[in-house]
Amino acid sequence: MKLKKIFSKAALLWSSVSAGIFLIGYNIGTGSITTMAAAGAEYGMTLTWALLLSCLFTYCLIIAFSRYTMVTGRTVLDSFRRSFGAPVTLFILASMLVAELTSSMGLMGVATEVVAEWSRPLTADGEGFDRLAIALVFALLLGWCSLRGRQAFFEKILSLFVFLMGISFLATFFVVTPSPAAILGGLKPSISDHGNAFMIVSGMVGTTMGAILFIVRSILVRDKGWTIGDMRIQRRDALVSVGLMFVLSFAIMACAAGAMPGEKIENAIQMVRLIEPLAGDIATSLFVAGIVAAALSSLFPILLLAPWLLADYRGRRCDMRSRETRLLIFAGLLCSLAVPLFGGRPVSVMILSQTMAVIATPLILLFMTILLNRRSLMGSHRPALWQNLLYALVTLFTAAMAVLGIAGIGRLF
Repeated sequence: MKLKKIFSKAALLWSSVSAGIFLIGYNIGTGSITTMAAAGAEYGMTLTWALLLSCLFTYCLIIAFSRYTMVTGRTVLDSFRRSFGAPVTLFILASMLVAELTSSMGLMGVATEVVAEWSRPLTADGEGFDRLAIALVFALLLGWCSLRGRQAFFEKILSLFVFLMGISFLATFFVVTPSPAAILGGLKPSISDHGNAFMIVSGMVGTTMGAILFIVRSILVRDKGWTIGDMRIQRRDALVSVGLMFVLSFAIMACAAGAMPGEKIENAIQMVRLIEPLAGDIATSLFVAGIVAAALSSLFPILLLAPWLLADYRGRRCDMRSRETRLLIFAGLLCSLAVPLFGGRPVSVMILSQTMAVIATPLILLFMTILLNRRSLMGSHRPALWQNLLYALVTLFTAAMAVLGIAGIGRLF
């Protein structure tokens, strides 16, 4: 009887934080890994402040977007279309989809690269498993999971990926870690004037608080059926989500700072080769397992984004079993195979996609602040003065990061 009660409480707790687990699965992918690893390797722990600030702002925005949906019952893109018109909403939708499709290419490229590198000792010719074959296996697995068509199933799959990712990176962190002095020094805001630090910082912000995260959050809150009376559960869920985002991102940055100091990360294979001499085979295998779990945990929800966002724009729920949804998922899978098929530098693609993700964020935050302050929509749940000041600060911060990202992209070309 006691055991049954424990399981019942555990199930209730899981139900209250499953939306947050979904966001972790989406948010901590190989985009985060490559961006955080590039930051840690090239700049040590000096950019910890950007990660911490991004996570704090992300928590505030998750609460704001969730409260809007809990009060109004509406999701983000549907509300933007009604209030600000179709053209600007379609621009936001297109920018989100382009960034995510670009991200899916880099995700699959990074995952296949590290598995091929890790498998070199297992093959007779020493070349490792064929990359296209690895990508096709991953694509078939993701396609099967995506077409199951039930959110409860999605949450279970993502929780498994997130668990594997978390265990892998935290275990690696305790094997390879920088000094406490370096960690504390990274809390002081500064940006190096060498390399492409501007785009790295912008990418860190993009992967942590890209606008797509808040749009997806709004959809999840609606599908959960949460109302304003569930605010306590929603806050706990948001805290779990953001807390784990910070811990995992910090662990990745620290691993790179400890194992690859002064290195410029240009490809995923380099990450595996650099960590192996210092950490050994077991830690390297854990790191590879973490990268693969992170890739799959992000690719899975990315495949669902196109049908979700289009349904959100139209103001209706997504039918995961419809022909349109299945075609969009298939198209997403084809896009994800681009790097394994045609080559390219997946780490550069990933950092570029994370930078693109932050560019549309200031506009989305501005629109949401306007909607949150409309009496006809929010009634007595409109934000206080200090909350509006906070939203203005966050919008300015993301605008500054977008400018840094554009400047970084300009330096690339």
